Amino acid sequence: MKVLIAEDDAVSRLMLRRAIEHLGHEVLVATDGTDAWELYRQHVVDVIVSDWLMPGMDGLDLCRRVRAAQRETYTYFMLLSSLDGKQHFMQGMQAGADDYLTKPLDREELQARLQVASRVTSLHRQLAEKTRELEVANHALAESARRDPLTGLGNRLQLREDLYRLQRWLDRYGRGFGVALCDVDRFKLYNDHYGHVAGDEVLQAISRAVAETIRAGDMAYRYGGEELLVIMPEQSAETSIVAMERVREAVERLDITHVSNRPYGVVTISIGLVAVGQGEPLAWETVLNQADAAMYRAKAAGRNRVALAADPASGTAPHPSVLLGAIASREPDFDEARSVE
Repeated sequence: MKVLIAEDDAVSRLMLRRAIEHLGHEVLVATDGTDAWELYRQHVVDVIVSDWLMPGMDGLDLCRRVRAAQRETYTYFMLLSSLDGKQHFMQGMQAGADDYLTKPLDREELQARLQVASRVTSLHRQLAEKTRELEVANHALAESARRDPLTGLGNRLQLREDLYRLQRWLDRYGRGFGVALCDVDRFKLYNDHYGHVAGDEVLQAISRAVAETIRAGDMAYRYGGEELLVIMPEQSAETSIVAMERVREAVERLDITHVSNRPYGVVTISIGLVAVGQGEPLAWETVLNQADAAMYRAKAAGRNRVALAADPASGTAPHPSVLLGAIASREPDFDEARSVE
């Protein structure tokens, strides 16, 4: 172990150092409590053996500071004093000490106490490691709970949380944004012809293409069975169209054969796009309805295209609000067909 000695008496300090080094431990030496505190701040130590009575910062004050530091690793603290009796023992324990030794120091007793310290610090290290592993596992579990298991995109839970943050961002800065609803063209026919396993693989490939094409600050979610939702903060109508055209082209370039998707012969997507200008008083439910209607228009116009929603009405709709109501009102089951093909 690494042991820090705090002892103002030179003879006692030398004897204590030699005894601890003889037992095979690394030793740091401080001449008083203040010096010991500075060494503790600079090094990770397993054990502190500190004299009680020292000029400046005494052993009790040093112990209290060490406990208040709340490091990840635990430091076993021994108080060393010529003061005997239960009163002093209890006073040291209340300050946060783990053990109390009286002078003159017995080497065999010191060895036994250091063995106890080794066991205690080892247990604390194991506990800290288990805690870190648990934190990593909990973080991974929280992430997986917010990801669609098939596509790897955000799911409805992630969407709800992001919309709360986006709403605060909009309230504070009032900047425009784009919302795009993407739907795989004639997806039911694809499943009927190639099978549902192949359909799942198509959704995975499209989701990867979308995630790799949008900007780092944009957010993509699996919104329905074959519907993907993309939110693009700080995008105008013009830049949103450019961004979604890139997405549409990326999906078409996958060149996944789809004989029922005439006249293209490959898997394509149709996209309904809403661009909300800075400070427009538009409700989220209205935004989604407009994106949905624009996507239907893209389908009706021949599919494999981006359709921009009509200019949103202003002055009558409420200020943008969290999408939770809209999500609840049209949350399709992934096994149900809401598809417009």
